[in-house]
Amino acid sequence: MADDLGFTFEVKKSGELAMYHHGQFATKFSAHKAISILERLSAMDFNGQQQLMARLTGNYKHGNEKLAKNHPRNR
Repeated sequence: MADDLGFTFEVKKSGELAMYHHGQFATKFSAHKAISILERLSAMDFNGQQQLMARLTGNYKHGNEKLAKNHPRNR
């Protein structure tokens, strides 16, 4: 699985959806929001699920990492 970004999710008894990144808690969604997210996740393959969870948690690359690396503030 080439795009395993380390995301997992768990549906709680209360219906909330918890997402984890490399085993550490990242975010949770209310039961109402979890329904639509679970529908989207179930329609995707593994790689798509990983990408969606990365976007939902904010743990994804923005494309400006090289620029930020060379910024004087980050030297």
